[in-house]
Amino acid sequence: MSAALPLDPEDEISPSFEDTTDFTDADRGFIDSLKPCHIKDARGKTVWNNDEYNFLTNNPCPSTVNPKLWRQGQLLSKQGLYRISASIYQVRGFDISHITFVEGKTGIIVIDPLVSCECAAAALKLYQSHRGVRPVRALIYTHSHIDHYGGAAGVLPSSVLEAESGGLKDIPIVAPTGFMEEATSENIFAGPIMRFRANYMYGSRLPKSPVGQIGVGLGMGTSRGTTSLIPPTVDITHTGETLTIDNVRIVFQMVPDTEAPAEMNMYFPDERALLVAECAVHALHNIVTLRGALVRDAKAWSKGLDETSDLFCEEAGGAEILFASHSWPTWGNERLTRYIAEQRDLYAYLHDQTVRLMNAGWTGTEIAERLVLPPALKRAWHLQGFYGSVSHNIKGIYQRYMTWFDGAAENLWKWPPREEGIRYVQTIGGVDEVLNKAKSFAEAGDLRFAATLLGHVLAAGDEAGGTAGARAQCRELLADVFERLGFGAENATWRNFYLGQSRDLKSGDRPRPTQASAMKTLPPGLQVEDWLGGLSISIDGEKAGKDERQMCIGLHVKDTSERWKLILSNGVLTCRRQASERASKGSKEDLVVQLSKSELHKVLTGKKGTQGVQAVSGDIKALDKLLSLAGVGRPGSRGASNL
Repeated sequence: MSAALPLDPEDEISPSFEDTTDFTDADRGFIDSLKPCHIKDARGKTVWNNDEYNFLTNNPCPSTVNPKLWRQGQLLSKQGLYRISASIYQVRGFDISHITFVEGKTGIIVIDPLVSCECAAAALKLYQSHRGVRPVRALIYTHSHIDHYGGAAGVLPSSVLEAESGGLKDIPIVAPTGFMEEATSENIFAGPIMRFRANYMYGSRLPKSPVGQIGVGLGMGTSRGTTSLIPPTVDITHTGETLTIDNVRIVFQMVPDTEAPAEMNMYFPDERALLVAECAVHALHNIVTLRGALVRDAKAWSKGLDETSDLFCEEAGGAEILFASHSWPTWGNERLTRYIAEQRDLYAYLHDQTVRLMNAGWTGTEIAERLVLPPALKRAWHLQGFYGSVSHNIKGIYQRYMTWFDGAAENLWKWPPREEGIRYVQTIGGVDEVLNKAKSFAEAGDLRFAATLLGHVLAAGDEAGGTAGARAQCRELLADVFERLGFGAENATWRNFYLGQSRDLKSGDRPRPTQASAMKTLPPGLQVEDWLGGLSISIDGEKAGKDERQMCIGLHVKDTSERWKLILSNGVLTCRRQASERASKGSKEDLVVQLSKSELHKVLTGKKGTQGVQAVSGDIKALDKLLSLAGVGRPGSRGASNL
């Protein structure tokens, strides 16, 4: 299979492959690698295997991969322990993100402990094998994404994990203000569909090979081990706030609403080392992610980077080392100052020009096709679209201001894909004619429109008409088109989506996500309020709304002394915190229950039935009904299988 052309075949301005500076920087400070880099959990199941990417090492780019993306994979697949400065060490290639160890007077500060506990523990062990066993004196989360906090339990001593808050006081856990709210809200409310789409975005089901997944542009992939969420005990609230931990001075910069809603950068003045979290990595990042998330603020992102440069880089004696929790460091004040300025200008340019053209009446899709970056930005390796892309980021910026609607009335009330597909196939002249036209466009190199035509047949299904054989040929051709688009993609996440769905089509039809309750993966460490928020968005409103009677349940959580009133009416679950036992006016309770927080978690996630729940008054069937409407049932029951 030949590769598709790059996404911008007519553009002659691109970075130079003769420039090997990134390879020099990525290798600088290397101490040792993990051999083999094959990390398993306690049951022997593989959670991370970086050796799967050995095919990238010292090999020329094949025709099935965009050359720029192949180069990025070669850089990101490097793994091991690296020395960044006199007291700062980093383990890379053990997950999508990196873990950092800062040596203090008596121990170490751990920063961003990866996705999985097993990977974080393996990284700590590699560090200790060369630097000795040093106690953890603090743990820092730079921001509210799981690849920066999920492995926390893998580096903290068991005595701290088993203790209550008293144990945590001995090891401060530092994070930006708002961390817990942001770390949990996204995963609870949209967790099931985000996980489904993330499988495509990260190519988790693709083989690691020149015809499969070669990373995600930001790292090589995400580990699949045990995750944890240990709440912070110290909140950083403002830029300029300074902490001294184990004789290590750290100056913080708050950068909310950039790459994450709760995020901060850190400067180590004694090392002249600047950690920029995930605000400036060696790739264009996502303003909007293909897995789904709230659209990020490109203007705030740019302003944050400008402040970073002003605070830590441009003054005499400023930073000499720039590093992040992804990719590799940059050394030298002049180089890193230019690096941050170019990153700043990239996000500002995308924002400002999108808004300018939007105000001139262009739609997001039109802007994405026509907007061209300035030459200096196009030539910089660290600004290439390996993770985010200019195309989908522009559409995200447009969406942030103008919503999904492009202003054209004909697009205001379009048919859903299936119904639209049926009509398009009929209009074109049937499945056979669509197939012939799609072949013509594909042969002419217009893979994008070939995919659009064939997508209508796929969406219409059997109702597209024609023979089963013709529909099968359309599916096979679409799989081929997706494969060619994937092979030519510069962006790793586009490649993974194309190749992932090509693989699905070759083995059957493109799957749709199954209906799942958000309660299945409810983290136990959250507040009761967060759990109830997840319960409310799991209610089948159409089914619940058929019963016009209001139902009210009083909930008393004994060990947290919380009292809640759960009101189900008109298909909506309202969760009202009660200040006391006094009943609210007009809300007679059908049931009052009393249980501990841990018992409540088991009931809400379906791990425990309601048989043992203490009913102070009323009928426990009210709680059974509520859980059933949320897709939660007793273990072994029909409702439990929906989890």
